[in-house]
Amino acid sequence: MPMRAPSNFFWPSYADLLTALFVVMMVLFVLSFRLFREREEQLEIYATNYKKIKELEQALHRLDDSPYFEFQPQNQRYELMVPVQFAQWEYEIPQKYTKNLVEAGKQLQALIEEADRASIANELDVKYLVIVEGMAARDPRDQQINRDRAFIQQTYLLSYQRALALASLWKRNGITFDKDNFELIIAGSGIYGAGRYSGIGEEGKNRRFLIQIIPKTGQLQKREHE
Repeated sequence: MPMRAPSNFFWPSYADLLTALFVVMMVLFVLSFRLFREREEQLEIYATNYKKIKELEQALHRLDDSPYFEFQPQNQRYELMVPVQFAQWEYEIPQKYTKNLVEAGKQLQALIEEADRASIANELDVKYLVIVEGMAARDPRDQQINRDRAFIQQTYLLSYQRALALASLWKRNGITFDKDNFELIIAGSGIYGAGRYSGIGEEGKNRRFLIQIIPKTGQLQKREHE
């Protein structure tokens, strides 16, 4: 007579398996729900921060009212509208331009400090990148030299030195940026870069300064401009 004892264990074993699967599914559901809630809360924080950053960006646009700055919407930056006329291959700022440049720096400092106070009031951890970019003009009489590698490298250095001269002028006149909340970046784009003037008689206008103010969240690397 065949043995039928093993069949007695089928249903208890099956029930144990279903119970185990149910427990696993419940654990996975709880974990998934918790992760979903955490992700949802994180997204809400991101959305709130984004909204507040956009509000701060709008506040920074009050710089549009200054006679010293002109906003370039296509490049999201400001052009410093003090027409500094540098001598060829010179980066020292002529004395006759310093008064207006210092006044422009004071307006810039006051505005971004106001925006910083607003971010603190809104409990928003926002830092600011302040980019001072120098530019240089191509040689309109010699297109070949504009493609020369050594010439291009010289214009990068020259435009950087001009931006550094502006930042140094501001610093000598007490225009500084709190290193805990701001990072000042000195840059030079040489004879390249977006939004350059072009056309007959326009190339000389590229000897200019550009200013970008970028709000961002997170920590900034602390650097000190000498």
